[in-house]
Order: sequence, then C-alpha cells, then structure tokens
Amino acid sequence: MKTETHNILRHWREAVPHDRMAHLVRDTERAFRRALQIRLAEYGVPFGHWSFLRILWESDGLTQKELSVRAGVMEPTTFAAMKAMEAQGYIVRRQLPTNKKNIYVHLTEAGRGLKECLVPLAEDTNHIAMRDISAEDLATTRRVLLSMIDSLARDEMARAEEEQPVRQRRKAGGKAG
Repeated sequence: MKTETHNILRHWREAVPHDRMAHLVRDTERAFRRALQIRLAEYGVPFGHWSFLRILWESDGLTQKELSVRAGVMEPTTFAAMKAMEAQGYIVRRQLPTNKKNIYVHLTEAGRGLKECLVPLAEDTNHIAMRDISAEDLATTRRVLLSMIDSLARDEMARAEEEQPVRQRRKAGGKAG
C-alpha cells in the first residue's frame, strides 16, 4: 500500500531528483506534518490546532492577533481555530474590562493537560524521521538549515531596507522609482 509520504519520496527519487532545495524542504515538512497528523488524530486533535497549542503552552494569554503572527497564519484562520478549540474545551477567550478590542486566549486545564500526551507524539515523529541518520549528519543538517534561514533572514532585511525609501516616497506622494 502506497501512502502520501511514499508518493513524495518516489517523486524525489524518480521524477525530480535535482529539483530546488525549497521544494525538498517543503516536502520534508509535509512528510513530518502527515506523520504527526496521524498521531494527533488518535487524540482527536486536528493538526491545525497543534501550532496554536505549542505557542500557548509557552506563552499563555496572548491575543488572537499575536497568535496569528506567531503561527504564521491569517487572523480569520486563527479565529476559526480558536472557536473550535474553545468548543472542545481547550481554551477560553477573554477581553479585559479596560480593553474590549483585544481578545486574549488562555488555555484551560484540559488544554494544558494535552501537552503531556501530545509532545511525546511530536518527539516520536522526530525520532522516527532521524533514526537512520548519523549524529554527525544530523548536526550537519541542522547547521546547514540554520545557515539557510540566516541567509534568507539577511536577504529579507536587505530587501526591507531597500523598500523603505520607496514606501516613504509613496507616502509623500512622489513616484516609486
């Protein structure tokens, strides 16, 4: 029986063995996500809630907007997830009496309790993915991926700095050269 992950592997070995690194990283993430998704489903937790739970386990009481930014998703996606997570009893949403604009998200006891059973599932997924790779290769992989992130972060900063004068000219009514 072929799985979605088998299809990804076949694609890389047969169809596009030398495709761009970004695609390989994305497909690796898809395989990780699928493996964890299968495990989370055993506990009735949708994969889409996983990143929000992880964030809240580290920083409970964030606003929905802060959660969106940290999770890297749009606010409507966060709103829908929070509504579902509240219905499941994992979170409560509250407004401060002095600030009705922001909605703060807090884990319930049930939401906090999920950490104990879900984190080992993610650790297991990582262990499975890395079990046939030497410690030296894993260290190299980590170093290389972090270097790629660093290079992309520096590029993003440089592009933002280049774009800033253009935005300022647009604000002032001038032409964006």
